[in-house]
Amino acid sequence: MSQKRRTFLKSLGLTGIGLTLAPNFLQAQPAIPARGQNLSTVTLSGKVHANGKGIPGVAVTDGYNVVLTDASGRYELLSNATADFVYIAIPRGYEFNNEKSITRFYQKIVPQRARFKADFELKRLAQDDTKHNFVVWADPQIISKEDAEQLKRESAQDLKQLLNSYPQNTLFHGIGCGDLVWDKFELFEDYQEALAISGIPFFQVIGNHDMNLDARTDEGSTEKFKELFGPTYYSFNRGEVHYVVLDDVFFIGTAKKYIGYLTERQLAWLEQDLATVRPGTTVVVSLHIPAYTRQHERNNEKEPSIGGVVSNRKELYRLLQPYKAHIMSGHTHFNEKIFEGENIIEHVHGTVCGAWWTGPICYDGTPSGYGVYEVNGSELQWYYKSTGLPKEHQLRVYPVGTMASKPEHVAVNVWNWDPSWKVEWLEDGKRMGEMTRETGLDPLSVELHEGASKPSKHKWVEPQATDHLFFAKPSAGVRTFAVQVTDRFGQVYRDELQLEKLESAVR
Repeated sequence: MSQKRRTFLKSLGLTGIGLTLAPNFLQAQPAIPARGQNLSTVTLSGKVHANGKGIPGVAVTDGYNVVLTDASGRYELLSNATADFVYIAIPRGYEFNNEKSITRFYQKIVPQRARFKADFELKRLAQDDTKHNFVVWADPQIISKEDAEQLKRESAQDLKQLLNSYPQNTLFHGIGCGDLVWDKFELFEDYQEALAISGIPFFQVIGNHDMNLDARTDEGSTEKFKELFGPTYYSFNRGEVHYVVLDDVFFIGTAKKYIGYLTERQLAWLEQDLATVRPGTTVVVSLHIPAYTRQHERNNEKEPSIGGVVSNRKELYRLLQPYKAHIMSGHTHFNEKIFEGENIIEHVHGTVCGAWWTGPICYDGTPSGYGVYEVNGSELQWYYKSTGLPKEHQLRVYPVGTMASKPEHVAVNVWNWDPSWKVEWLEDGKRMGEMTRETGLDPLSVELHEGASKPSKHKWVEPQATDHLFFAKPSAGVRTFAVQVTDRFGQVYRDELQLEKLESAVR
């Protein structure tokens, strides 16, 4: 053995142990394998502060683990090279940093020498946020410049008018509940312009039409969304409410095919995130594909589509059990309320685009629109806002003869109905009782959508059965028929028609 080689081995501490080294061992070894993921560790650190003063107890995460800032607002988190972002759960009492309504609560990890420093500067709200409101925009789903202009001209302007109808300085934020575009990534800019018209900060949920369809795995399908909006799952706080956003669209590697599924990585993260939240707190979880709907029952199918509900929802329910939970979802283009036990309500939203921008309604008769939620402490109240119509527009009445299956009955669609609502009818001012709820097709949806030739824009749209239709048969000789609807919060909505006129203004 040469003296040079002996000296080298001695420096490695390998002399005298009888090892014979292959020649390539003595060559420089790459720190990162030529193929496969880099799994090296990265130390994240920084400070969360307002005007230089540290904020204690703020949750910081890399999407794997969650740590809290110390008394001086500092954190340190051992991460790895597969993590994309370091981000915070914005605490109550602080503004939502945003760029033209797109919230920014994260930093892209760019490590140097296995370390990355990320400070987060927050600004205190000028008011108490115990009372605040939010809106849920499900499925803007624009596929063309025409759709995009309609989104800006009608939906965004409607939201702006709604915001202006509230007292000045009312706190509002928005949640874009997935399918922000319809596979056309160049239209994300138009979507962002629509949000900017509203002037409020929006948080984004990834939908099945917001994914890279040429990706080889689910992980790769989120690249464009992350580039524009940051993490696909995260949390934040406002007032007494803890908000969570999840990615439940699992891409299976073939274009336009996916299932509703929450990965183990997300569930493990959610478990840590919720560990920072006091039991009994109100938690609002937003995701795109509903945790559950009963549409398969209305369609006389044995089980729901694996792309229409979350397959492993029971674990989500288990994690939410200690809290008062509301789940916000979209995807379906119909409106429905789902109750899981005593403390979980899912709000399946009608869509901003209605039936894919073909007209004024979704295919269950729900008007194109969005959900509005008013928060007071830990309590939520809500209503559905129809685009271009007053907030009092909460039902549509169809006169006798409109429905071929029930030609002697008045029908009414109450799209935001749940079992705590009351739907009554009055004849010539006399209260007659509650109307009968049945499953059926909304008559306006039949008129606009049924058949291979319509709607002309997307001929595949068809009416879908809904269970928020109500019926009553008027008595002989009655001249006026009124429908009075009382929601779960005591708000009363009313519509009336003259029975001698079989036609009615249908909106």
